[in-house]
Amino acid sequence: MSNVILKDVHKQYEKTNVLSGINMTIEDGEFITLLGPSGCGKSTILRILTGLTDATSGKVMIDGKDMKDVAPKNRQVGMVFQSYALFPNMSVYENVAFGLKMNKIKPNEVAKRVEEMLHLVGLAEKKEAYPHELSGGQQQRVALARSLVVRPKVLLLDEPLSALDAQIRKHLQVELRTIQRELQMTMILVTHDQEEAMSVSDRIFVMNKGKIAQEGTPSDIYTKPRTEFIANFIGHYNVFSKEQLGKLTGKKFVNASEKYAIRPESIHLQAKASSYPLRAIAGHSVMNGNVIRTTFRADDKQFMMEQLHHKAPTFEHGMEYQLFVEPEDVIALS
Repeated sequence: MSNVILKDVHKQYEKTNVLSGINMTIEDGEFITLLGPSGCGKSTILRILTGLTDATSGKVMIDGKDMKDVAPKNRQVGMVFQSYALFPNMSVYENVAFGLKMNKIKPNEVAKRVEEMLHLVGLAEKKEAYPHELSGGQQQRVALARSLVVRPKVLLLDEPLSALDAQIRKHLQVELRTIQRELQMTMILVTHDQEEAMSVSDRIFVMNKGKIAQEGTPSDIYTKPRTEFIANFIGHYNVFSKEQLGKLTGKKFVNASEKYAIRPESIHLQAKASSYPLRAIAGHSVMNGNVIRTTFRADDKQFMMEQLHHKAPTFEHGMEYQLFVEPEDVIALS
């Protein structure tokens, strides 16, 4: 059964449209990410799901029930924010137990569920510690445990890892996905971090200006961008006009599309019978982790090529090179 459904949801503040025609169906146990730039409406969707904000129009259903007249406390929706919002005068155990005690769960059941949850998030040995004695990553795991322990039907995560440093953030992304799969819980994450969205999601909804620009699996979103916005936002694509690409390759493009996208890693040095040539002048090369990114220029168009560090040749700045791309790696944009 579909766990969350948004049907033609609109949100307007005075004369400003924040959300327009949002349609989403999220299956039970899916990990969904709302990805997009700041101000695109991602967090507004979460607030509508929790009941903290009312939609101007449209329908919201959770677990088969219309949420129109359901108060936030009765929606069985958990929320984890960027700020941990832990009680500083309570221990880890007390913070996690707080929601259960408010719901008047029996003490022995509280103890059992809190111990299980602390073990799940790897904080069993920290149950007597206070928030100020924990690292940022540990505090965020306490906040996650506090939301999970009440067993919500849906857990909403509003950029919960963005305040953490890169190494801790990547570690918690793996932990979060592991926990989600173990609990088989529906989770909806809001982020503007493309790498984070790709690493944890079953499906991604890319948003722009209050609308869903594209929806699909991480692989679909990355390899099949539909528009120039998606290509630029998701994968550092090289975007060419029809005229630019035709001049660069010497090929005639009769497709109706006016823009085309090529992934940087799809450009290579080995020619095949079907390859399109790309003759260009090398610019600067920059090391980006295990990838070397080199900028090239052909006439007035600049584009990038990426190769694995241990396989990357050395390009001499200012020299002209013959590069190649395969026809199937040239993506027509709508």
